[in-house]
Amino acid sequence: EEAEKRDHRKVGKAMELFHMQEEGRGMVFWHPKGWVLWRVLEAYMRRRLDAAGYVEVKTPQVLDRKFWEQSGHWDKYRPNMFVCETVEGEELSLKPMNCPGHVQIFDQGQRSYRELPLRMAEFGACHRYEPSGSLHGLMRVRGFVQDDAHIFCREDQIEEETERFVRLTRLIHGDLGMATDHVALATRPEVRAGSDEFWDKAESMLLNASRKAGVEPVIAEGDGAFYAPKLDFIVKDAIGRTWTCGTLQLDYVLPERLGAEYVAEDGSKQHAVMLHRAILGSFERFIGILIENFAGAFPMWLAPVQVTVATITSDASEFAEEAAAAFRAAGLRVETDLRNEKINYKVREHSLAKVPVIAVVGRKEAEEKTVALRRFGSDAQ
Repeated sequence: EEAEKRDHRKVGKAMELFHMQEEGRGMVFWHPKGWVLWRVLEAYMRRRLDAAGYVEVKTPQVLDRKFWEQSGHWDKYRPNMFVCETVEGEELSLKPMNCPGHVQIFDQGQRSYRELPLRMAEFGACHRYEPSGSLHGLMRVRGFVQDDAHIFCREDQIEEETERFVRLTRLIHGDLGMATDHVALATRPEVRAGSDEFWDKAESMLLNASRKAGVEPVIAEGDGAFYAPKLDFIVKDAIGRTWTCGTLQLDYVLPERLGAEYVAEDGSKQHAVMLHRAILGSFERFIGILIENFAGAFPMWLAPVQVTVATITSDASEFAEEAAAAFRAAGLRVETDLRNEKINYKVREHSLAKVPVIAVVGRKEAEEKTVALRRFGSDAQ
């Protein structure tokens, strides 16, 4: 019953955040308030990544079939790719992931060991075909944006970079009101590439790095990728449900396939190790989780509308606009409600919209140049 009440599809519609429709299956139409929420989240993530030493890039949406054949995705992932043919006979695909494009940027020019680690981030728009029956609101879509990044590093830097990532991920999830339930270390699957010695070393590095960051991973036997182990971050929401948000995967294979080389200290050419990592996963899914976690009652800094200035009488309209301008000057997201409606009706309506603060202005407030503040969830002024 509580989960149904928090359903992001219902809350999103009630708060006018987004909608989806049959003509764009698995695609999201973001409304103004929903797009404000998106932009606030993106700006927050950008600040965190800047402080953590990431560089931001942008890679193409559409690339030739040959590119995806070289990366290996055409053989393994073709049924999930959106492909089109041009009038000139080119066979192109919308990108289903960002990693091969990041390798292309790494490959431009000669890289030195001194440049590593290189932490390359992109808020990358991807498209993947999902069967229509599996689509579910923001949680399972066909078009999405990943908070994607790839860390190109030397093998001796894997543990330190993993430790940094574990700390950063837990910090960000905490800021966004999501408690880390546990971190899972997904170990070697039955069908895998590489020797047992390689897997022993790779699993040991992720385990040691997690422990250095103050986390004891839960072992997920056999859940690793075929090419290397990975860490998955499991968070718990307000009603106790768990979600996988955030992952880090070791990859020795793609850098070799696409020639991601650097010049080592001894002058030899070595393939970089690539750490695929995401913290939110996708903006769409994470916003869906946030909506359900907070039941739409976002903390002040995330709320699409932070303050609504509502008038009791039309005599207060002029001062209400002045008050709204003052709130905006202070950096707040503000709307005004000057309608000829009773104040109780207005307060109830904006409370249902989960606005954190309603600033009420009547004749007395207009004369005294003050506002009466009502906080969401409280009748106190």
